Amino acid sequence: MNSHDRYSSTPPAQPDELLQSCRRFYELMDKRRSLRFFSEHPVPKAVIEHILMTASTAPSGAHKQPWTFCAVSNPETKQKIRLAAEEEEYRSYHGRMSEEWLRDLTPFGTDWHKPFLETAPWLVVVFRRVYEFGEDGKKHNNYYVNESVGIACGFLLTAIHQAGLVALTHTPSPMDFLTKALNRPANEKPFLLIPVGYPAPDATVPNLTRKPSEEVIVWYE
Repeated sequence: MNSHDRYSSTPPAQPDELLQSCRRFYELMDKRRSLRFFSEHPVPKAVIEHILMTASTAPSGAHKQPWTFCAVSNPETKQKIRLAAEEEEYRSYHGRMSEEWLRDLTPFGTDWHKPFLETAPWLVVVFRRVYEFGEDGKKHNNYYVNESVGIACGFLLTAIHQAGLVALTHTPSPMDFLTKALNRPANEKPFLLIPVGYPAPDATVPNLTRKPSEEVIVWYE
């Protein structure tokens, strides 16, 4: 049986201090946007490592930590990923997507061309680990894999924004080409493809608004 450590906590903050802290963090995160226009300006590997290790602090089912983060900066590999992604995206925009879906994408001005997959200095490819092999060679399933990896991706996007960088949650479907491009084992399945870097000097974002609190919160007091 695993031993337990005493949780290291801090004294409770005063209500006004707590509110100010929460408000500052909300205001920081409310500025986060998904970008498709990246600068080629380099980002140090150590920065990406700390961001990914922050993502890896996320909770997971039975603490299995069922994720692998592949950080790609090699130009040839990025080009290979871009070409394969654009091939899948072309098929999506020319037959796979419904008319309603295409209409919903209109405000974003997107199409099957994905130059940001080469422009961004880093591509983070998140894989979910469906199972593991134990020392006995037997297959052992992980638990709540999608939920755990989804939470880790939330931590990842938060860490990217806190660092002053930008990202895009890119989901070309299907994403099996990423397994082949990065030579990943059979127990890993692609979950998200996230370009990371600085915004281009002339970067733009759609003029969108987020839902107000009364549309996303239901109180039971």
